[in-house]
Amino acid sequence: MDTAVMLVGQAPGAHESTYGKPFAYTAGKTLFKWMEKGTGIDEESFRENVYIAAVARCFPGKSGRGDREPNAEEIARCREHLKKEVQILKPDLIIAVGRVAITEVLGVDTFPKSRTLSEVVGKKIKAHFLGQDVDVICLPHPSGVSSWPHTEEGKKKLTAALRILKNHPAWQNQLT
Repeated sequence: MDTAVMLVGQAPGAHESTYGKPFAYTAGKTLFKWMEKGTGIDEESFRENVYIAAVARCFPGKSGRGDREPNAEEIARCREHLKKEVQILKPDLIIAVGRVAITEVLGVDTFPKSRTLSEVVGKKIKAHFLGQDVDVICLPHPSGVSSWPHTEEGKKKLTAALRILKNHPAWQNQLT
């Protein structure tokens, strides 16, 4: 795929292997609903034009409230694979979806656990990620586990993030 836009998510969910594609189940339905409403791009066009990767490559398993977040060791084991994807694609824009992906893309110094989604969602952030200078647009995780995207502030920040995404030159060149 030749694209300047890359999405980095957390990890495959329990259903992705069944469907053979990332964001194939509940979180995907929400993510693509956000994309269509906020940018006018449907799921098929998104999948054709945006490279979708993940911080961890294997389903990490379940936790009490849903899918378990990959731990530091699992993320470290997969980092080289993600680095090769970034080196090959050389994206201009990365859409980081969820806290785990946001921390990996921005770095723990920029986005430690003590920072909130409100501090990064709804902004374009410049970052140096795995050897590549990129613009980063952060989105909350669409799984439904977090109530943040449903709060007034979350809705406003998500709308702002999608507006920035829609108007970003890499998005414009790739998807319009």
